[in-house]
Amino acid sequence: MYRNAWMDVREDQVEFPDGSVGVYGVVDKPDCALIIPVEGEGFHLVEQYRYPVGARQWEFPQGSWASATMPIGVERGRDGVEDDPLALAHAELREETGFRAGRWTLLGRVNVAHGYSSQGCRVFVADALAAGAPAREQTEQGMSQRWVSRDQLDDMIRDGQFVDSLSLSALALFDRAYCLRLS
Repeated sequence: MYRNAWMDVREDQVEFPDGSVGVYGVVDKPDCALIIPVEGEGFHLVEQYRYPVGARQWEFPQGSWASATMPIGVERGRDGVEDDPLALAHAELREETGFRAGRWTLLGRVNVAHGYSSQGCRVFVADALAAGAPAREQTEQGMSQRWVSRDQLDDMIRDGQFVDSLSLSALALFDRAYCLRLS
């Protein structure tokens, strides 16, 4: 039905177990990577304008490759960066924050919006950070970055300032994996 460098939208005719038929609208997007940059007793966040919701939003660095910019050997599909999700995580962290990480930990994979999209997301913790200059894409103009303590992040969640579903899911994986609070 629709295709651009970032997504394919299709409509599938389906038959339900009772024999009735229906339609599913599906958004196919390459898998993405989300990075939790940990430093000291807190995290580095990015804030950017998110066009679909018409607002600036705080979140963990994250993203995917468009079809045209995917590295050779990485195929677009239901699990678009299956070949090397860590390479994507490295690229996104450098692009959005300028950081390079000395240590990476894969926390898991989450479905982005499994009610209408095939996209998944690998969640990584990045630490032992070395600063550098960001190299943001055109769509990331005006992106800002800041470090927050765990208590500040909890306040941002409570106050509705940190509402990105992937970032919240990633934080839940982080808390489960480490079974502790940073503060």
